[in-house]
Amino acid sequence: MNTYRKTATIVGALFIVGTVAGIISVVLTSPTLTAPDYLARIAANGNRITLGALSILVMGFALAMIPVLMFPIFRKQNETLAVGYVVFRGALETFTSIFIAICWLLLLPLSQEFATAGAPDASHFQTLGALLLVAAELPVPVFVFSLGALIFYSLLYKSNLIPRWLSVWGFIAIALHIATGLLLMFGLQTSFSPLNTVMNFPIFLQEMVMAVWLIVKGFNQSAIASGSVKQI
Repeated sequence: MNTYRKTATIVGALFIVGTVAGIISVVLTSPTLTAPDYLARIAANGNRITLGALSILVMGFALAMIPVLMFPIFRKQNETLAVGYVVFRGALETFTSIFIAICWLLLLPLSQEFATAGAPDASHFQTLGALLLVAAELPVPVFVFSLGALIFYSLLYKSNLIPRWLSVWGFIAIALHIATGLLLMFGLQTSFSPLNTVMNFPIFLQEMVMAVWLIVKGFNQSAIASGSVKQI
């Protein structure tokens, strides 16, 4: 029982750390990256981009630890899905976080070269900068996260480790998150748009409620005692 309680507390804390780090990355980078003169702003405020990239790496690594911690528990329910959860929310999501951070960091030397180049010599820097921004805006992370989350909530619902209303809330919130990915794919919004923020708020709120629940309440002891989750 103590093992499960410790795991629940760590998982809840990692959800909070990852989410807070992700929010910090948006707060730090969005005013600069969404500006028409973003290259000039990056050249003048490079530390914001560096800290934003560091924050998104913290987010990726914190959230990647959750599947590792949950794997010994989930594999008792369905080993195939448990492995899929580790692949999507562990390996692939970490890779996408690293990719976004690299794109942002590459903008730093590019912006410095842009600042020292005179028009029209600076035009090709703008083209390359736009390509890096487009690459960082690709909706791949949305779908990677969503598939991993669907596996996560399926296993939680089946095991009843947390109240099932929390798992159902997760399913609904992830459906909205997938919709944001589709809108990004067709160029109908950007990652920093207000609509994107509104549509992602349900999954943010759900994960924070679930994180606090895990820290305060832990896993459902009746589910563990009934044998639906076997002792590790």
